[in-house]
Amino acid sequence: MHIPDGFLDARTWIACSAVSAVGLAIITKKAQKSMEEKMVPMIALTSAFIFVAQMFNFPVAGGTSGHLLGALLTAVLIGPWAGALCMSLVLIVQCFVFQDGGLTALGANILNMSFIGLFSGYLIFRLIHKTFGEKGFLFGCILGAWISVVAGAIACAIELVISGTVPMGAAIIAMGGIHSLIGIGEAAITFAVVSFVYKVRPELIATYKMSASLEG
Repeated sequence: MHIPDGFLDARTWIACSAVSAVGLAIITKKAQKSMEEKMVPMIALTSAFIFVAQMFNFPVAGGTSGHLLGALLTAVLIGPWAGALCMSLVLIVQCFVFQDGGLTALGANILNMSFIGLFSGYLIFRLIHKTFGEKGFLFGCILGAWISVVAGAIACAIELVISGTVPMGAAIIAMGGIHSLIGIGEAAITFAVVSFVYKVRPELIATYKMSASLEG
C-alpha cells in the first residue's frame, strides 16, 4: 500500500500532502490533550512493534504477499489520536530511512493509512463496542482491522485512478481484492495482540476504560 514516487501526478500528491499536513497538526494537538504520562511507555512500545511488524510479509494468494498495517491496533491500544500520530511517524521514518514509499507520495501514504484506514476502522470498532459493550470489544477489533486495510487500499486505488496511472476497474478490483485477503491476516494479528494484552494487562489498553464505562 506504500505508493512509490512517480505513481501520482502533481495535483494529486500535492493535494494529499496538504490534507495530511493539516491532519497531522490536528491529531498532534488532540494527542497531546488526550495523552497521559503513564501512556508514554505503551505508545513507544506500540510504535516500535508496528515499525518492526510492517517489515515482515506474509503470503496471501497468487504469489502476492502483505504485511501488517497496524492502524486499528494502534487506535485500540493507545487511542485514535495518539494512534494516528504513531502511524504517521512510522511512515515518515520508513520513507526517509528505508525509502519505503516515495517522498512525493508520503502525504498520500499518511492520508491512506494513518487517517482513512485508521479512522474508518476505529469508527467500526467504536460502533460495535458501543452497541455490544465488552462482549463486542474483540469482535470490533477484528472487523475494524479488516475495514482499515480495505478502506486504505481503496483510497490508494482512487488516487492512482485520479492520477491516470491505472484504469478504475483494474485499480479497485486489484487493490480491493488483494487487500480484502490481507485484511484477514490483519484481523488475525490484531485479535491475537489485543486479546493477549486484554487478558494480561487490560489497564494498558487506552480503550479499556471505555469498555468499563459502557458496562457500568
